This record gives sequence, C-alpha cells and structure tokens, in this order.
Amino acid sequence: MTSKPFVKVCGQTHAGTVDASLAVGACYVGFIFHRGSSRSITPERAAAISTGGAVRVGVFVRQGVQEILRAVRVARLQLVQLHGRQSMKDADAIGAQRVIRVFWPQRYSGVGELQSDIDAWAPHCGMYLLDAGESPCCGGTGKTLNADLLAQLRFPHPWILAGGLRAENIPQLVSACRPDGIDLNSGVEIAPGLKDPLKLLAAVRAL
Repeated sequence: MTSKPFVKVCGQTHAGTVDASLAVGACYVGFIFHRGSSRSITPERAAAISTGGAVRVGVFVRQGVQEILRAVRVARLQLVQLHGRQSMKDADAIGAQRVIRVFWPQRYSGVGELQSDIDAWAPHCGMYLLDAGESPCCGGTGKTLNADLLAQLRFPHPWILAGGLRAENIPQLVSACRPDGIDLNSGVEIAPGLKDPLKLLAAVRAL
C-alpha cells in the first residue's frame, strides 16, 4: 500500500451522519442488517438514505443467500459483507467480487492458520475485513487488533482494518499493518448508530 487507506463508516442508521461521513471523505458506507445489533437497520430504511457516490455495503450475519440478495435489491447494495457462517458456495451465488469476507484473528491459534483461510477464500471474495473480538457481532466492540500480527499476513485482495479505530490509535495501527482501508464504527460514535461529526473528522485527519 502506497496511498492513504480508503475510509468505510459502518453501522449507519441516520441520513445526517451518512452526510457527515461523506463530508469527511468516506467512500464506503455500511448498513447492518442483523437484528441482534444495536445498529440494525431494515433494507427499506437503508434504501431511503442517500449515500451520494459512496459504495453501499450491507453487513449480514445469519441470513441465507436469498435474504441477502433481496436486501441487495431493496437497499441498492453494491457490496455484501459476510460476518456469519455463509459458505464459499453462498459467496459464489452472491457474486464473489461483491463479497467482503470477515475474519477474526483472535479466533486463530496462529498466523499460519489464519493465512490458510485467507488464501482459501481468495476465489470467493473480492475483499477482506479483519475485525477484533471472536464472534460475528458486526463490530462496535471498541476492541483493537494486534497490528504486528496483521503485518505478517499476505492478502490476495484489498483488505480493511476494523476494531475500535479512532483518531488516537489510527496512526500507529495503520503504520504497523498498512491496510488498504479502515472501517470506522464505535470509535466515532455518540451512541450506537449515531456518528459524531467531530470524531469522524479527527479520525480521517489522523490518517
């Protein structure tokens, strides 16, 4: 990576904070379609929120292919972020180039095991996202990853760093593991789903 990472702001629930995200330069906007999340939104509500020229991303945990494809149509999604147990066959049915596959490094016993899964998924996704924690809870935990561990990995496709990112820790984490993109969520919020424009601006400036 030689350029500044792109910015994705996930867990969007309000048109106003989507506008704030776009104003600071976010080029990916994420909507969480998982009922168990405090940032959950329906495809119909997401459809009503304009995202300008930003890429619209849907986050899914327990949904099957047909429910995901319905949400893609209704909410005008361009990318699908798979947090659950969706299979490689499911990803192919959705369209590999539309899939962001999520991994949780803390689930793995070592770098080699995680690298094997990253390589195995290469034909079935167009991007990766690495998140903190050990469960598919759609982020927002505030935890961060071990950047030195991530720096040892090789990615066949662009990858996004997630997990507790905010202005104070972005420079160190990004410098250490050099992701292609960063995913902002709980670290730039006033409350779940409600982004703080000042925290967003500070995070982007920290890049």
